[in-house]
Amino acid sequence: MADSTTLLPPAPAAPLHALRWAALGTECLVQYASEDARIGRAFEQAAQAWVATFEAKYSRFRPGSLISRINAAAGHGWVAIDEEMERMLDLSGSIYSLTQGLLDITALPLIRLWDYRAPVPRIPSAAEIAVARRLVGWPRVQRERGRVRLPEPGMALDLGGWGKEYAVDMVAEIAREHGLTRVLVDFGHDLRALGTAPGKPGWHIGLEDPARPGAACWGSMAIKDRGVASSGDYRRGFTIDGIRYGHIIDPRTGRPVAHGARQVTVIAPTCLQAGVLSTTAFILPPAEGITFVQASMGAEACIVADGARHQTRGFFNYVVPQ
Repeated sequence: MADSTTLLPPAPAAPLHALRWAALGTECLVQYASEDARIGRAFEQAAQAWVATFEAKYSRFRPGSLISRINAAAGHGWVAIDEEMERMLDLSGSIYSLTQGLLDITALPLIRLWDYRAPVPRIPSAAEIAVARRLVGWPRVQRERGRVRLPEPGMALDLGGWGKEYAVDMVAEIAREHGLTRVLVDFGHDLRALGTAPGKPGWHIGLEDPARPGAACWGSMAIKDRGVASSGDYRRGFTIDGIRYGHIIDPRTGRPVAHGARQVTVIAPTCLQAGVLSTTAFILPPAEGITFVQASMGAEACIVADGARHQTRGFFNYVVPQ
């Protein structure tokens, strides 16, 4: 007897929704597929509420934030902290160890010294750099259960080196908790993908050309269930006497990175991991940066430098042919 099974057309893909808002000093964009408007609304409200709470608590640009209160008390008394802040400090210590001190949340005195946002940016003197460097060092942070203290006036904490990437992962987890399985969280081009875009084999991500930011991409890639982060100095920085000074500071020298790297893109299991690896790889010379990323399981990287590209062995498995 002939098989009478009828081949049905594939079910239509769930509609793709987009949520945009400004937070964490950047544009936040979340795209997700959902057929249930109630689930979508609940997720959007939960995501925006979590980000607002996170920014209010941990942004150094908010005078009333916990981070600002800790910084204001530097050289004075202890500041009470909760369990969440304990975990954030534990994470800070782990990142400091992983990167051998290249990502240090106490580096804010150096970041302030090289203020590219100043109306008239300037190059600090060697003496100023030396003074700021003496205020930097994660091991100097004093901790007791439920409280923290910065022992020297002028010391300061800043989670900006990886806080946004942490927030990306948390919003992705909020989406998962709401039953959403096809999601792309994009906070200022730091990304976390869950599943795939509707009707696609992955989420399509452009690779910005650092020579023409905002105008061109040198390639693109498709990702699924991965985090992506990029670090570079081509958007934020200043130029004096023909010399470019970027915003990423090497705490070992107290000066902006200046070895020819322009952009590092890392793909990793989470956005936080990708961000930590990309910034560290940017600070290191390109060959060392690639070696550093390759030592992290599940991570791939591409470094765009003056006149060359360096990549890990598996990076171009994600690149879409042009």
